[in-house]
Amino acid sequence: MRFRLEGNDQRGERVSGTAARVASPDTTVTGAARVKFALILGGLSAFGPLSIDMYLPALPAMANDLRAADTTVQLTLSAFIIGLAVGQLVLGPLSDTFGRRRPLIAGLVLYVVGSVLCAVSPNAELLIAARGVQAVGAAAGIVIARAAVRDLFSGVAMTKFFSMLMLVNGLAPILAPIIGGQLLNWTSWHGVFVTLAVFGGLLLIVVALALPESLPEDLRSSARLGEVLRSYAALLADRVFVGYALSSGLMFGGLFAYISGSSFALQEVYGLSPQEFSLVFGFNGVGIVLAGQLNGRLVGRFTERALLTVGLVLFAVSGIGVLVAAAGGLGLVALLVPLFVMIASIGLTAPNSSSLALAEHARSAGAASALLGVLQFVVGGLATPLVGLGDKGSATPMALVMAGFAVLALLAYAGLTRQASPARSADLS
Repeated sequence: MRFRLEGNDQRGERVSGTAARVASPDTTVTGAARVKFALILGGLSAFGPLSIDMYLPALPAMANDLRAADTTVQLTLSAFIIGLAVGQLVLGPLSDTFGRRRPLIAGLVLYVVGSVLCAVSPNAELLIAARGVQAVGAAAGIVIARAAVRDLFSGVAMTKFFSMLMLVNGLAPILAPIIGGQLLNWTSWHGVFVTLAVFGGLLLIVVALALPESLPEDLRSSARLGEVLRSYAALLADRVFVGYALSSGLMFGGLFAYISGSSFALQEVYGLSPQEFSLVFGFNGVGIVLAGQLNGRLVGRFTERALLTVGLVLFAVSGIGVLVAAAGGLGLVALLVPLFVMIASIGLTAPNSSSLALAEHARSAGAASALLGVLQFVVGGLATPLVGLGDKGSATPMALVMAGFAVLALLAYAGLTRQASPARSADLS
């Protein structure tokens, strides 16, 4: 299929060239086609939170069934995060070379195989290895979905589409623990991984039948290792790209601290029941979705940098508010209000940081997407154990880690992206 290349530049003007690729030779990606791409690419982006969160309620049962220590079973989460990082680093550049479809389909097949291996694993060691395989497959969906958005859109259109994706993949961390808990009412942990295998299989069919190639052959890069390494070196030498990517990764560190510590803090420290905690967790997740949709409406009236700045400032200030409430013993309401603002502000920061980071890297979108994803999950993985180092009878350790990463995210953004080019920071109105 041949593509007509159209899109919006950073000032919202119509441009032709490599800015966007659409599934029709005569029309841009609008209406039903936009919704289709949002559903498919959003589903691919949801692999990470679904695969991480859905099986968490089953960890105690898994340890019992496999006769393994809790710490051993928890290595399945570590193996998944490592697999996501490695998979994105490898598959991102491969998609720049071979196009998006072939590495994506291969990754989806690997995800299904890994999920089935998880479901039938007779011991913890095989389960850990299977989770690594599953993670590499999941990485294909995450990294290639983001790169495909860069293929399809540019400027305002790209940011708006990233905001639309928040509506789809923003629901994944909300629904995953609920789905996992409900599945355990009528099946075992094996059934959770069977469900993930089915999800992967369905997406494999949809991608094979409905997702066109978004990267034309004349825009693909060399498959040689030296070229791949040079692509990564060029990205890491781009201070502005590193600023956007690092601030995004540090923001995810704060989010992972919340995910790993909120269940204990809100239930054990503040006395919420599991049902009440689920409502709070879900309400905060809805905040991400709503802020993402607000961002989609505001971009074009305000610059992406302006919206990102507001989001990161809100993230940092509300993170400090969470810390003050927790350390000062100010009560549940005083904690929940800044907590909601902090988590919801991710809906402003994530679309804009991704769009700005990828804006000037059309020819290496896969590699750029890989570095974005690796920083998010690696920093997030580092934040998780930090929460457990403090006093288990207090919410302060969780709040301290969240606030610390939030402030670092703002500092990285302010310090590294000050010299962003006019194309990156232009007024989009």
